[in-house]
Amino acid sequence: MDNPQVEKIKSGRGFIAALDQSGGSTPGALKLYGIDESDYSDDDEMFALMHQFRSRIITSPSFSGDRILGAILFEDTMDREIEGQGTVQFLWGTKRIVPFLKVDKGLVDEEDGVQIMKPIPQLDDLLVRARDNGVFGTKMRSFIKLANLASIKAVVDQQFDIAQQIMGAGLVPIIEPEIDIHSPEKARAEGMLKDAISGRLGSLSADQLVMLKLTPPEADDFYADLVHHANIMRVVALSGGYSRDEADARLRRNRGIIASFSRALTEGLSVNQTEKEFDAILGNSISSIFDASNA
Repeated sequence: MDNPQVEKIKSGRGFIAALDQSGGSTPGALKLYGIDESDYSDDDEMFALMHQFRSRIITSPSFSGDRILGAILFEDTMDREIEGQGTVQFLWGTKRIVPFLKVDKGLVDEEDGVQIMKPIPQLDDLLVRARDNGVFGTKMRSFIKLANLASIKAVVDQQFDIAQQIMGAGLVPIIEPEIDIHSPEKARAEGMLKDAISGRLGSLSADQLVMLKLTPPEADDFYADLVHHANIMRVVALSGGYSRDEADARLRRNRGIIASFSRALTEGLSVNQTEKEFDAILGNSISSIFDASNA
Protein backbone atom coordinates (compact mmCIF):
# COMPACT_ATOMS: atom_id res chain seq x y z
CA MET A 1 0.00 0.00 0.00
CA ASP A 2 1.74 3.17 -1.25
CA ASN A 3 0.56 5.49 1.49
CA PRO A 4 3.08 7.55 3.48
CA GLN A 5 0.86 7.58 6.57
CA VAL A 6 0.45 3.78 6.50
CA GLU A 7 4.19 3.31 6.12
CA LYS A 8 4.94 5.76 8.92
CA ILE A 9 2.60 4.02 11.39
CA LYS A 10 3.61 0.49 10.37
CA SER A 11 7.37 0.86 10.34
CA GLY A 12 8.36 4.33 11.57
CA ARG A 13 10.57 4.91 14.60
CA GLY A 14 8.80 6.88 17.27
CA PHE A 15 5.58 6.78 19.29
CA ILE A 16 1.99 8.01 19.29
CA ALA A 17 1.05 10.98 21.47
CA ALA A 18 -2.34 10.71 23.19
CA LEU A 19 -3.85 14.21 23.35
CA ASP A 20 -7.44 13.03 23.60
CA GLN A 21 -8.64 13.93 27.09
CA SER A 22 -12.41 14.34 26.81
CA GLY A 23 -15.03 16.08 28.93
CA GLY A 24 -14.63 13.74 31.89
CA SER A 25 -10.84 13.80 32.05
CA THR A 26 -10.18 17.40 30.97
CA PRO A 27 -10.53 19.01 34.45
CA GLY A 28 -7.92 16.65 35.87
CA ALA A 29 -5.54 17.26 32.96
CA LEU A 30 -5.91 21.01 33.32
CA LYS A 31 -5.35 20.82 37.07
CA LEU A 32 -2.05 18.97 36.56
CA TYR A 33 -1.12 21.74 34.12
CA GLY A 34 -1.86 24.37 36.78
CA ILE A 35 -5.36 25.50 35.75
CA ASP A 36 -7.93 24.99 38.51
CA GLU A 37 -11.67 24.54 38.01
CA SER A 38 -12.16 28.02 39.50
CA ASP A 39 -10.30 29.44 36.48
CA TYR A 40 -13.19 28.69 34.08
CA SER A 41 -16.95 28.97 34.41
CA ASP A 42 -18.34 26.48 31.90
CA ASP A 43 -17.43 23.75 29.41
CA ASP A 44 -16.78 26.23 26.59
CA GLU A 45 -14.13 28.02 28.62
CA MET A 46 -12.69 24.69 29.82
CA PHE A 47 -12.31 23.33 26.29
CA ALA A 48 -10.84 26.62 25.07
CA LEU A 49 -8.18 26.42 27.79
CA MET A 50 -7.52 22.77 26.96
CA HIS A 51 -7.07 23.64 23.30
CA GLN A 52 -4.54 26.30 24.28
CA PHE A 53 -2.63 23.63 26.21
CA ARG A 54 -2.78 21.15 23.33
CA SER A 55 -1.78 23.83 20.83
CA ARG A 56 1.21 24.72 23.00
CA ILE A 57 2.30 21.06 22.91
CA ILE A 58 1.71 20.57 19.19
CA THR A 59 3.47 23.80 18.14
CA SER A 60 6.46 23.14 20.39
CA PRO A 61 9.69 22.57 18.41
CA SER A 62 10.15 19.30 20.33
CA PHE A 63 6.84 17.94 19.04
CA SER A 64 7.78 16.84 15.55
CA GLY A 65 7.35 13.95 13.16
CA ASP A 66 10.92 12.74 13.49
CA ARG A 67 10.09 11.24 16.90
CA ILE A 68 6.29 11.27 17.00
CA LEU A 69 4.47 9.06 14.52
CA GLY A 70 0.89 10.02 15.34
CA ALA A 71 -1.33 12.00 17.68
CA ILE A 72 -4.76 11.05 19.02
CA LEU A 73 -7.19 13.96 19.20
CA PHE A 74 -10.47 14.64 20.96
CA GLU A 75 -13.35 15.64 18.64
CA ASP A 76 -13.30 19.20 19.99
CA THR A 77 -9.63 19.49 19.01
CA MET A 78 -10.29 18.20 15.49
CA ASP A 79 -12.85 20.99 15.03
CA ARG A 80 -10.45 23.77 16.11
CA GLU A 81 -7.49 25.47 14.47
CA ILE A 82 -3.79 25.82 15.19
CA GLU A 83 -1.95 28.76 13.65
CA GLY A 84 -4.76 29.36 11.17
CA GLN A 85 -5.02 25.75 9.98
CA GLY A 86 -7.35 22.96 11.03
CA THR A 87 -5.64 20.89 13.73
CA VAL A 88 -5.60 17.76 11.54
CA GLN A 89 -4.10 19.63 8.60
CA PHE A 90 -1.49 21.26 10.85
CA LEU A 91 -0.46 17.90 12.32
CA TRP A 92 0.20 16.19 9.01
CA GLY A 93 0.94 19.14 6.73
CA THR A 94 3.28 21.02 9.05
CA LYS A 95 4.52 18.41 11.52
CA ARG A 96 4.25 15.16 9.48
CA ILE A 97 2.41 13.56 12.40
CA VAL A 98 -0.42 11.14 11.52
CA PRO A 99 -3.79 12.24 13.01
CA PHE A 100 -6.12 9.91 14.92
CA LEU A 101 -9.49 10.68 16.54
CA LYS A 102 -10.98 9.40 19.79
CA VAL A 103 -14.53 8.27 18.93
CA ASP A 104 -15.88 6.62 22.08
CA LYS A 105 -18.26 8.49 24.36
CA GLY A 106 -16.96 7.11 27.63
CA LEU A 107 -17.81 4.04 29.68
CA VAL A 108 -20.87 2.58 31.34
CA ASP A 109 -20.73 1.72 35.05
CA GLU A 110 -18.68 -1.31 36.06
CA GLU A 111 -20.43 -4.65 35.76
CA ASP A 112 -18.82 -8.05 36.35
CA GLY A 113 -15.34 -6.56 36.52
CA VAL A 114 -15.35 -4.48 33.32
CA GLN A 115 -16.64 -1.25 31.85
CA ILE A 116 -17.80 -1.49 28.25
CA MET A 117 -18.25 1.56 26.06
CA LYS A 118 -21.39 3.65 26.02
CA PRO A 119 -23.29 3.67 22.72
CA ILE A 120 -21.72 5.94 20.09
CA PRO A 121 -24.60 7.80 18.42
CA GLN A 122 -24.04 9.21 14.91
CA LEU A 123 -20.76 7.30 14.63
CA ASP A 124 -21.13 6.94 10.85
CA ASP A 125 -21.47 10.71 10.48
CA LEU A 126 -18.45 11.32 12.70
CA LEU A 127 -16.36 8.84 10.71
CA VAL A 128 -17.25 10.51 7.42
CA ARG A 129 -16.41 13.93 8.87
CA ALA A 130 -13.12 12.63 10.27
CA ARG A 131 -12.11 10.96 7.01
CA ASP A 132 -12.99 14.06 4.98
CA ASN A 133 -10.95 16.12 7.44
CA GLY A 134 -7.85 14.00 6.82
CA VAL A 135 -7.96 11.79 9.92
CA PHE A 136 -6.15 8.47 9.45
CA GLY A 137 -7.59 6.35 12.25
CA THR A 138 -9.63 6.25 15.43
CA LYS A 139 -9.29 5.20 19.07
CA MET A 140 -11.84 3.78 21.49
CA ARG A 141 -11.28 2.66 25.08
CA SER A 142 -12.80 0.02 27.35
CA PHE A 143 -11.68 -0.79 30.90
CA ILE A 144 -10.99 -4.17 32.53
CA LYS A 145 -10.64 -4.48 36.30
CA LEU A 146 -10.99 -8.22 36.97
CA ALA A 147 -10.24 -11.51 35.25
CA ASN A 148 -13.80 -12.39 34.27
CA LEU A 149 -13.66 -14.41 31.04
CA ALA A 150 -17.19 -13.68 29.80
CA SER A 151 -16.85 -9.97 30.57
CA ILE A 152 -13.48 -9.64 28.86
CA LYS A 153 -14.88 -11.41 25.80
CA ALA A 154 -17.78 -8.92 25.80
CA VAL A 155 -15.30 -6.03 25.87
CA VAL A 156 -13.33 -7.45 22.94
CA ASP A 157 -16.46 -8.30 20.94
CA GLN A 158 -17.79 -4.77 21.33
CA GLN A 159 -14.44 -3.32 20.29
CA PHE A 160 -14.12 -5.50 17.19
CA ASP A 161 -17.75 -5.04 16.15
CA ILE A 162 -17.31 -1.24 16.14
CA ALA A 163 -13.87 -1.65 14.52
CA GLN A 164 -15.59 -3.29 11.54
CA GLN A 165 -17.76 -0.19 11.17
CA ILE A 166 -14.68 2.03 11.37
CA MET A 167 -12.74 0.02 8.79
CA GLY A 168 -15.80 0.16 6.54
CA ALA A 169 -15.48 3.95 6.61
CA GLY A 170 -11.87 3.71 5.43
CA LEU A 171 -10.19 4.43 8.77
CA VAL A 172 -7.80 2.35 10.90
CA PRO A 173 -9.19 1.59 14.41
CA ILE A 174 -7.04 1.58 17.52
CA ILE A 175 -8.68 -0.97 19.82
CA GLU A 176 -7.96 -0.12 23.48
CA PRO A 177 -9.13 -2.64 26.08
CA GLU A 178 -7.20 -1.16 29.00
CA ILE A 179 -6.48 -3.36 32.02
CA ASP A 180 -6.38 -1.57 35.36
CA ILE A 181 -2.74 -1.40 36.53
CA HIS A 182 -4.03 -1.88 40.10
CA SER A 183 -6.07 -5.00 39.32
CA PRO A 184 -5.33 -7.84 41.76
CA GLU A 185 -5.88 -10.20 38.80
CA LYS A 186 -3.92 -8.28 36.16
CA ALA A 187 -1.81 -11.16 34.82
CA ARG A 188 -4.81 -13.51 34.57
CA ALA A 189 -6.85 -10.81 32.85
CA GLU A 190 -4.02 -10.34 30.34
CA GLY A 191 -4.14 -14.01 29.42
CA MET A 192 -7.89 -13.88 28.89
CA LEU A 193 -7.60 -10.66 26.89
CA LYS A 194 -4.92 -12.02 24.58
CA ASP A 195 -6.98 -15.13 23.87
CA ALA A 196 -10.11 -13.08 23.16
CA ILE A 197 -8.25 -10.74 20.83
CA SER A 198 -6.61 -13.64 19.00
CA GLY A 199 -10.01 -15.21 18.48
CA ARG A 200 -11.47 -12.09 16.91
CA LEU A 201 -8.42 -11.47 14.74
CA GLY A 202 -9.18 -14.78 13.05
CA SER A 203 -12.42 -13.31 11.70
CA LEU A 204 -10.72 -10.45 9.84
CA SER A 205 -10.00 -10.62 6.13
CA ALA A 206 -6.43 -10.30 4.90
CA ASP A 207 -6.82 -6.64 3.97
CA GLN A 208 -8.35 -5.54 7.28
CA LEU A 209 -5.84 -3.86 9.60
CA VAL A 210 -6.31 -2.77 13.20
CA MET A 211 -4.07 -1.41 15.91
CA LEU A 212 -4.03 -2.40 19.57
CA LYS A 213 -3.44 -0.14 22.55
CA LEU A 214 -2.72 -2.25 25.63
CA THR A 215 -1.61 -1.91 29.22
CA PRO A 216 2.05 -2.98 29.60
CA PRO A 217 1.88 -6.66 30.62
CA GLU A 218 3.28 -8.34 33.71
CA ALA A 219 5.26 -10.90 31.65
CA ASP A 220 7.83 -9.44 29.27
CA ASP A 221 7.01 -9.83 25.55
CA PHE A 222 3.64 -11.34 26.51
CA TYR A 223 1.98 -9.81 23.45
CA ALA A 224 4.77 -10.74 20.99
CA ASP A 225 2.48 -12.88 18.82
CA LEU A 226 0.09 -9.92 18.46
CA VAL A 227 2.97 -7.60 17.53
CA HIS A 228 3.75 -9.86 14.57
CA HIS A 229 0.16 -10.68 13.54
CA ALA A 230 -0.63 -9.96 9.87
CA ASN A 231 -3.83 -8.04 10.69
CA ILE A 232 -2.21 -5.75 13.26
CA MET A 233 -0.62 -2.59 11.93
CA ARG A 234 0.99 -1.71 15.28
CA VAL A 235 0.73 -2.50 18.98
CA VAL A 236 1.06 0.52 21.26
CA ALA A 237 1.16 0.78 25.04
CA LEU A 238 -0.77 3.13 27.30
CA SER A 239 0.79 4.51 30.46
CA GLY A 240 -2.28 3.73 32.55
CA GLY A 241 -1.33 5.83 35.57
CA TYR A 242 2.28 4.62 35.78
CA SER A 243 4.83 7.41 36.12
CA ARG A 244 6.77 8.12 32.95
CA ASP A 245 9.87 6.37 34.31
CA GLU A 246 7.89 3.25 35.21
CA ALA A 247 5.95 3.28 31.94
CA ASP A 248 9.20 3.67 29.98
CA ALA A 249 10.84 0.82 31.91
CA ARG A 250 7.94 -1.53 31.24
CA LEU A 251 7.87 -0.53 27.59
CA ARG A 252 11.56 -1.32 27.12
CA ARG A 253 10.90 -4.90 28.22
CA ASN A 254 8.34 -5.47 25.45
CA ARG A 255 10.01 -5.53 22.06
CA GLY A 256 8.10 -4.23 19.07
CA ILE A 257 5.60 -2.24 21.16
CA ILE A 258 5.73 1.55 21.09
CA ALA A 259 4.24 4.10 23.45
CA SER A 260 0.94 5.92 23.21
CA PHE A 261 1.19 7.90 26.42
CA SER A 262 -1.04 10.71 27.71
CA ARG A 263 -0.34 11.61 31.34
CA ALA A 264 3.23 10.33 31.10
CA LEU A 265 3.85 12.57 28.07
CA THR A 266 2.64 15.77 29.74
CA GLU A 267 4.16 15.05 33.16
CA GLY A 268 5.79 18.17 34.58
CA LEU A 269 4.30 20.70 32.15
CA SER A 270 2.86 23.88 33.67
CA VAL A 271 0.91 26.86 32.41
CA ASN A 272 3.35 29.10 34.31
CA GLN A 273 6.47 27.92 32.49
CA THR A 274 8.20 30.08 29.90
CA GLU A 275 8.20 28.72 26.35
CA LYS A 276 11.84 27.73 26.79
CA GLU A 277 11.11 25.88 30.04
CA PHE A 278 8.00 24.23 28.60
CA ASP A 279 9.82 23.03 25.49
CA ALA A 280 12.76 21.72 27.51
CA ILE A 281 10.52 19.60 29.77
CA LEU A 282 8.39 18.38 26.87
CA GLY A 283 11.51 17.60 24.87
CA ASN A 284 12.91 15.55 27.74
CA SER A 285 9.65 13.59 27.97
CA ILE A 286 9.59 12.98 24.23
CA SER A 287 13.21 11.84 24.24
CA SER A 288 12.69 9.33 27.05
CA ILE A 289 9.48 7.93 25.55
CA PHE A 290 11.08 7.75 22.08
CA ASP A 291 14.09 5.89 23.48
CA ALA A 292 11.87 3.43 25.36
CA SER A 293 9.73 2.87 22.25
CA ASN A 294 12.78 2.06 20.15
CA ALA A 295 14.91 0.19 22.66
